[in-house]
Amino acid sequence: MTVSSGSAGWYLRRLSRMGPREVAGRVGDAVRRRRWRSVPPPDCPGVTGARFTAVLPAGAFAAVPADAAKRLVAEADRLMYGQAEYFGVVREDLADPDWWYDPKTGRRAPGGYAFEVPYRDEDAVGDVKQIWELSRHQYLTVLAAAYALTGNERYAERVAEHLRSWWTANPPLRGVHWTSGIELGIRLLSWVWIRRLLDGWPGAAALFEDNPVALHQIWHHQRWLAAFPSRGSSANNHVIAEAAGQFAAACAFGWFPSSARWRADALRSLERHLRGNTFASGLNRELATEYHGLVLELGLAAVAEADAAGRPVPASIRLVLLRMTDALAAVVDNRLRPPRQGDADDGHGLVVDGAGTDRWASLLATGDAVFGRLAWWPQVTGTDVRTPLLAALIRPYAKDGTAPAVSRPASRPAHFADAGMTILRGPEEIWCRCDGGPHGFLSIAAHAHADALSVEVRHDGVDVLADPGTFCYHGQPEWRRYFRSTLGHNTLRLDGGDQSVSGGPFLWTRHARSRVLVADTSGAFDGGTARWCAEHDGYRPSVHRRRVELRPAERELRVVDEVRGPRRAVQLAFHLGPAIAADLAGNRARLTWTRDGEERSAVLLLPGELSWRAHRGETEPPLGWYSAGFGRKEPATTLVGTGFADGVQGFTTVLAFRG
Repeated sequence: MTVSSGSAGWYLRRLSRMGPREVAGRVGDAVRRRRWRSVPPPDCPGVTGARFTAVLPAGAFAAVPADAAKRLVAEADRLMYGQAEYFGVVREDLADPDWWYDPKTGRRAPGGYAFEVPYRDEDAVGDVKQIWELSRHQYLTVLAAAYALTGNERYAERVAEHLRSWWTANPPLRGVHWTSGIELGIRLLSWVWIRRLLDGWPGAAALFEDNPVALHQIWHHQRWLAAFPSRGSSANNHVIAEAAGQFAAACAFGWFPSSARWRADALRSLERHLRGNTFASGLNRELATEYHGLVLELGLAAVAEADAAGRPVPASIRLVLLRMTDALAAVVDNRLRPPRQGDADDGHGLVVDGAGTDRWASLLATGDAVFGRLAWWPQVTGTDVRTPLLAALIRPYAKDGTAPAVSRPASRPAHFADAGMTILRGPEEIWCRCDGGPHGFLSIAAHAHADALSVEVRHDGVDVLADPGTFCYHGQPEWRRYFRSTLGHNTLRLDGGDQSVSGGPFLWTRHARSRVLVADTSGAFDGGTARWCAEHDGYRPSVHRRRVELRPAERELRVVDEVRGPRRAVQLAFHLGPAIAADLAGNRARLTWTRDGEERSAVLLLPGELSWRAHRGETEPPLGWYSAGFGRKEPATTLVGTGFADGVQGFTTVLAFRG
């Protein structure tokens, strides 16, 4: 059963996933919100003699590659014309934006006291992701970077115009932009970088440190974050964004009486939650790859602020970021694409690049500059603006005297036991991710999907058996249910239900438990067979066990599903990537696609015990879709086999690549 977020049933289910300490903290938050509502927001403490000193070293932009600079300026010019695209919606109103307007639904968020804005209700507010995204001000960091690169003051003037507009339209504690800590944290980080990138502009000080309105906003953002941290079962990537933004602002804008306390508290929170959100292997515990990228970006940005301000940080922070970077290098395919696992909302920590810049190549390039690449890392051929700027601020890890001795992987890891992720690699760039890990992170597993034992297969970077993605969060519950469902992944469903039980769009009330039984990846490149086997208990009393074998000599992937238990209805789904054309005849599907102008093909032999049907672009209910990014979806072919399992039943699928 799925309950709408914000309903009475949802609140009861949400409460059931909290411990006593979290409940007490949330009660305190509720009391504080009521108290803050009853009195006007206080004035910012007086600030005199404030100066911004966390500047980029001279010559930092000289290290920006020419093609990355060209992309940045092209993006900035589009923004100057008022054009941008967010989550599949093209906007042409950014020359003078309405900060509370949702272009997708045409609705405008209501005003009033922030904590009374029903931001989860799309009928009342619109799509809050559309409204929030613009006010992260990451498009302004792009404009500011274009100014720093070119010296053209029209970019700086547009930034100043929009910041003043936003500050006027969004006074403290009024409206939708004061409801979520992650938004305040990322916005603060953007403001720090905007001030840094505008440092050569004559109006920079008048816009920030000499501007009472700016000081009032910066102070209230930090006051809010200190008062309402994400707690307990919500302490995922949100709390890291809050801590990173608070820490960055307290370092770069350390002009207030509370700055030292805010900085120390944020650093403690950042250190604690970076460790808590990351497996020892370096993978993010949310098991949602895009959040691995977001947390890594936020952590690197926080360390950059510490080094720019000469503030020490615990060695464990750099160590976690090092392990996250090595883990990312280990799991990407030959085109530097990481797994498409769990939720993905296109969220970024710091944006100074133009469209067409590869996010994952950029992170690996920064990792190389800060930590040093290992011999087994994939080659990074792309360029970006962000890496040379971060590298100009962050002390290289090997030169940091506080860095502990650490043993890094001597060869490319393929099995991450704590995360339950295994990567099988074969010839001709066959890449297969096998999922035998925890359902998700913390008691609510907010960004998890019901995807236990799912596989994701690529050939030379092309999605062949694809993870369909995420598409949406709020406002479209039938699509949210589909994209996070068991049927929405390359795995097996029993009796028409999900492996884990959902209590709302970001809440799972019962988690399937998986365990990996075999993970032998050693022989694939020597002509041997790579093997993986795992099982889960989500359909108690039945057990679903899956075996996967990658046979390089035959260029073949074999998947065997076993269901042990009473007679039950079975659905086995295989989602093809959007580039794949499928010709299904009985239980045999011929797959074709094109890569770099060359025709490729494979044959998918499906279990004959099941009846097979192809689905594409269906809406009632949704089936046969692929979401390349948040807010975007396109039809793709899904093959679904239906039948029954009785006793110990095995279903064998063979994917054979032909050329």
